[in-house]
Amino acid sequence: MAIIDDVHDAHGATFVERGGRRVVRDYGRPARTAKAVRRVVGAFEAAYGVVTVAGSDRHDFVDDAVTNVVPREDGEGTYALLLSPEGRVRTDMYVYEADGQLLCFTPPGQAGWLAEEWDSRTFVQDVDVSRASDAFAVFGVHGPKATEKVASVLNQSGTPDAPLSFVRGTMGDAGVTVVRTDDLAGEEGFEVVCGADDADLVWDVLLNHGNNAAPFGYATWETLTLEAGSPLFATELDGRVPNVSGVRNAVDYEKGCFVGQETVARVENVGRPSRRLVGVALPGVEEGDALPAAGADVVVDGEVVGELTRTAWSPHREVGIAFALVPYAFDAESVHVAVDEGAVDEGAGVEGERVEGDSAEAVGEGDVVSLPFVDGGQRSARIPTYE
Repeated sequence: MAIIDDVHDAHGATFVERGGRRVVRDYGRPARTAKAVRRVVGAFEAAYGVVTVAGSDRHDFVDDAVTNVVPREDGEGTYALLLSPEGRVRTDMYVYEADGQLLCFTPPGQAGWLAEEWDSRTFVQDVDVSRASDAFAVFGVHGPKATEKVASVLNQSGTPDAPLSFVRGTMGDAGVTVVRTDDLAGEEGFEVVCGADDADLVWDVLLNHGNNAAPFGYATWETLTLEAGSPLFATELDGRVPNVSGVRNAVDYEKGCFVGQETVARVENVGRPSRRLVGVALPGVEEGDALPAAGADVVVDGEVVGELTRTAWSPHREVGIAFALVPYAFDAESVHVAVDEGAVDEGAGVEGERVEGDSAEAVGEGDVVSLPFVDGGQRSARIPTYE
């Protein structure tokens, strides 16, 4: 459940599941809400799992496990990946040094196994690992007026300047930590972290005090991040090699990392990655059409060359948009999108007729486009980058 599930429910939210957790899908008209966020500012409850790591050896312990250098100064953070022995992404996370412990914020559904695994590997090190997902609420604030919004309600501190740095202050009577994000939505962004007991109060402050913010859910968030060209864990990263997904900001290529007691000497593959992510615009899609689901075939000259990983209706481009995973040497300017019967997402396919049975039929044209799909006020730090 969301931390303030009953509050969302009372305001007419509809819900979906992400990583085994019930989260807000939308409050109605998510495309219109996406426009509001890009014009002004919006707020949503982010469904993180949280793992805390305390003890004098915490930095070395986590640094040995992940792909980026772990922060050692209070108020600093980093984005990193945890890999399998084969170098594939098991989870991503944001890691912050705060009050003598590391706070690791994971996608929903990932904190439980991560805490158990790390706790089982502490051995003689001075490390204390705990799962703390239910202790915190996290609210994202995004849009070109996000700084003004947060500044209008944050007391005892100014807004943080550097990405993934944070400050402490209060909102209403609640203590909060405010993190400047890495712009996954392509706009100014912050995350407001508070104790679970203060979540109702902080949510009310964010929506109704100071400069107002429009509430939104994961349908809008996933559209905004796709427009901004930001790969997400569940759709573009999970189980893939980092250089395939192109998330170079998550990897310090000068360090190795450890998986259990096995060393991954370098997380970058030797040579070019086998595949890469590209953007595809689907001009045949109109608002309200059904979109092809993740896994739909990408076809060039009658040959399947890749697959879609995520789709959305873009209210800013007024077309369907998608991430496609294709061969690294891919250079086509247009593609067909093909789906099996019924392989569509609710709410927003492409033009064309379905075919009966299990065979796939090209149901729409797609144009390969440069990322991001939409130029917002900021550039996402997670736009796929290949060298």
